[in-house]
Amino acid sequence: MGFRDLVDGSRVVGDPVSVNFEMREKSVSSGNEPLLFTDIIESQGHYVAMNILTRHRLCEALEVDPGELIDILSWAMENPAEPILVEQSDSPVLENTMEETDLLKLPIPWHYQEDGGRYQSASIIIAQYGGLRNTSFHRQLVKSHDSTCVRLVPRHLRTMVNEAQENDDEVPIGVVNGPDPVVLLAAAMSFDEPLDELRVAAALHERLYGTQLEMVELANGVVVPANAEYAMEARITTSSGEEGPYVDITGTVDEIRLEPVIEYDAIHHRDEPIFHALIPAGVEHMTLMGMPRAPTIKTAVSEVVTCTDVFLTDGGSGWLSSVVQIVPEEIGDGMKAIRAALDGHKSMKQVIVVDKDIDVTNSSRVEWALMTRWQPDRDTLILSNQKGSSLDPSRSSDGTTSKIGMDATIEPGIDRYPFESVL
Repeated sequence: MGFRDLVDGSRVVGDPVSVNFEMREKSVSSGNEPLLFTDIIESQGHYVAMNILTRHRLCEALEVDPGELIDILSWAMENPAEPILVEQSDSPVLENTMEETDLLKLPIPWHYQEDGGRYQSASIIIAQYGGLRNTSFHRQLVKSHDSTCVRLVPRHLRTMVNEAQENDDEVPIGVVNGPDPVVLLAAAMSFDEPLDELRVAAALHERLYGTQLEMVELANGVVVPANAEYAMEARITTSSGEEGPYVDITGTVDEIRLEPVIEYDAIHHRDEPIFHALIPAGVEHMTLMGMPRAPTIKTAVSEVVTCTDVFLTDGGSGWLSSVVQIVPEEIGDGMKAIRAALDGHKSMKQVIVVDKDIDVTNSSRVEWALMTRWQPDRDTLILSNQKGSSLDPSRSSDGTTSKIGMDATIEPGIDRYPFESVL
């Protein structure tokens, strides 16, 4: 399966739309259904897809259930594989090269009035430096026809760029839009130690499709997925510029910072390319933030109890709150699960633990489980002075927060009948 398979079934919008605000407005008016825009005023010949990457659509396309996909993601982290290199002539992403490198001619959207301008939010950066390779999501504010300013949080790419800048070096990168969904999922993962995300994507590709992930080498030496919609040759420079403001996943506005400048040297794309225009704080943003964290939470919880599913909630912006489904076997298993879940994803501030009969994605059923199976004074864990998430505007000035866990499971060994719904 490729990116275009996820686009299939989207409602086609044939009316002319502008990259400035109109695509998000159309999405909101449609109820944020999957959309394919075919007439972009500023970018003729380029299409735009949004709202296509959701947990439900992804599991349906891959023919796996959510709990199984979480297990497969976890397996791929432990069993990375090698992608294969193919010839440039066999790579759809290199079917076309823009005569003049001009980001302004791409359908890069300006979604919110509060944003600082047009942002690439769904494009991934593949960086190679010092013998290491990193693949990850980083928002980019378009600054000119051939430059952007990129937000780098303190993770592996930031470390790589800091090392390069100390040596007065630039970091060669490939900026990729519209790769296979397994590449997007791998790029959204984060690890305690440096791990080549493309090898994780290769493992997912082999496990889910039975074939190897095909890559192609760009002129700057960086390899990119051969079947992506766009591949752009660029460099993270030693210069800095203003990045922001930006409406982040919580729907709040992130501030302006000085961040590294990226300069673009070439833009390649498929025939009739489809640009992935993720809406920040939208369903795709939450899927890409939350789904790759579910395996680490499930793995941590599974070390102490039987865990069957994990969901990072929409109300928690796909990051700050989760529902964990377990099979309690002993009294206290719910509390064990809460502690393990918080350890498995340290940015989280709320965990609700439920039984297998509760759909973790259904907020009404989760609340029902709380109201019928949870006693606040007995089944609640509150932790103070914990490391918080930078995405939480309510955190203390020193970055700490308090956290809460609620055990909404039925106590093992008792009569379950009074707690079970017939609805």
